[in-house]
Parts: sequence; structure tokens; C-alpha cells
Amino acid sequence: MSSPTTQQLPLPSFFNTTKVSEVWRVPYQERFVEAQNWAKSHNIPAAATDKTRICLLLIDVQNTFCHPDFELFVAGKSGRGAIEDNIRLCEFIYRNLGTITQITATMDTHTSMQIFHPRFWLNQEGEHPQPNATNISLEDVEKGVWKVNPAVADNLSSWNYQDLEKYALHYTKQLSNSGKFPLTIWPYHGMLGGIGHALVSAVEEALFFHSIARDSQTRYEMKGSNPLTENYSVLQPEVLEDDRGKKIAEKNTALIEYLLEFDAVIIAGQAKSHCVAWTISDLLNEIQTRDANLTQNIYLLADCTSPVVVPGVVDYTPQADEAFKRFAEAGMHLVKSTEAMENWLK
Repeated sequence: MSSPTTQQLPLPSFFNTTKVSEVWRVPYQERFVEAQNWAKSHNIPAAATDKTRICLLLIDVQNTFCHPDFELFVAGKSGRGAIEDNIRLCEFIYRNLGTITQITATMDTHTSMQIFHPRFWLNQEGEHPQPNATNISLEDVEKGVWKVNPAVADNLSSWNYQDLEKYALHYTKQLSNSGKFPLTIWPYHGMLGGIGHALVSAVEEALFFHSIARDSQTRYEMKGSNPLTENYSVLQPEVLEDDRGKKIAEKNTALIEYLLEFDAVIIAGQAKSHCVAWTISDLLNEIQTRDANLTQNIYLLADCTSPVVVPGVVDYTPQADEAFKRFAEAGMHLVKSTEAMENWLK
């Protein structure tokens, strides 16, 4: 693949780094006019003319993960991880506007009664598990430490309570057997219809600006709405079948095929230890079953993603770093957003 020759662009005057940590309405009509003028003044061509096609895949850059006042702020080691990541991410998009062909944004999408939310479970005292502090293991389910909340069965038309109990045992066993994280009870987050579900305003603005300037519609991928499985990776949920072998979910084959058609895929987002790592891992598995050389087309923006760190509770930094080391050893590139793309695209 030949390297793009498009030079880095200046940042538009409306971009304000201090607003990246805030929630606000994007002035679409103003940005529409500005993006058209920006494309003309900087000779930015339509994306359809790109000889080297580059996709920027953004994982869950939503308020729920990226705003300090929201449910699952990814603080990283610095305490401002997602904010700092998104400042660099916005600058990367604007400076490389003429080179990025397509942007795809994934969105964690949840409702209240899902297997990783407190409402789904009860202990013998009738209490729900505490979020951020509870992992439900296979042993917990076997011993009845945690049981399915009967009210959940009332809201799943095709399931009765007894079958859900069997499924809970199956689910935790599947996670244990596959070596994945144990079932984690998370705070309610990424709630469909809520402010937390929305993209970070500054990132949404950058995506809109790119779509107009390059005549390239942003692609949005919802994930995580299945009540019976976690869905860290946008490419597939944690569990695909129930205890009877019946399919409950599927791989996102359409997105896999879409991504692998590009000459390069650049990946950033939150959180490095969970949804980002899981997505990249699934993409690596797909590549290795087809053509291992395709790993050379994957670029990881190492300075635009942070791990889950909850002080005094958990720190997933080592797991995140180990995953990225594995990806690099497999042939993927660890790069920085502050470096010129033409220096690292091969």
C-alpha cells in the first residue's frame, strides 16, 4: 500500500480543547457551511476518489465512558484518560481530514434488565449486587450466592424462570471455560435514549465535519442490546448459544467484511482494557483465519485509548498493555496520533 501524500491540515478555529470534556449541542448548519468551505479552501477531495482507502474505527466514544460525571468514566492512570484521549482524537481527525476515507463509530447500547446490570440478579436476602464491586463466578451461581431475579423472566417473552436459571449457570461456565473476564456487574451505563449513550459532543462534531467535508457518511454500529450476554467487542458478543445449543446472538459478519475491505484500519476509543481490546482481538482472530498478512493493515492509536482504572477497586492497565503487546507481536502497528500518518502508514 502506498503512503498517502495529503499533508496535515490546521485545526479549524471552532475547535476548543477545553470543551472536549463538556456536553453540548453541535451547531450542525454552521458546521455544514464551514465544512464545505474548508474542503474548498484546502482542496480536500471527496472520499470516493481515494486511491488508498482508510477507515477510522472509533470504539464507544460516548459520554457514559468519557465524561467524569457519567457512569463509567475511563480515567486511566492519569485520572483524565478519556478526556485527554479525545482531545488528541479530535485533533487527529481534523489534521488528517483529507486522508481518512471513512469513520465508523460503535455505540454501547443498553437497557435496564441485562445480565451485567444489578437488576438481573438477587442474593438470598433479596439484594441486588453492587456495581463495580461484584464479579459473579460460576461457583457463585452453582452455590446460589447469586440467582436470577424472577422479574427479569417476566420481561423476556421467550424465557421462563427455570430456563433462565439454567442459562445463568451455562453463561458463567462459558466465560470460565473460554478464559474471559468473569461476569462483571456494571453500573447502568450507555442507556438507550439517555445522554450517556450519545457520542462525546466534540467527537460528534468532528465526525459531522468530516462527513460533510469529504462527502463520506459516518457509519454507526450499535452493540450490547442483547439482555443475555455481555458485548465488549463490536464484532461479537461474549456468548453466542444458550445451554441447549440454540443461537442467541451472532457475529457482526457484515462489519468484519466491511473493515477488511479497507487498505488500512485505524482503531481508537474506550476502554483499552475492555471493548477496544476485545474488538481488536476478535478482528485479529478473523484475520488469522484468512490471511495473517492483513495484520499489517491495522493501526492502533495507542495515545487515544485508556484502560479501566477504579482507584482502590481494580486496575486493568496490565491486562490492557499485555493485549496491545500481543497485537503488536501479531503484526499490528502501535502508533501515536501526534505523528504524521504518512510516517507510519505502509
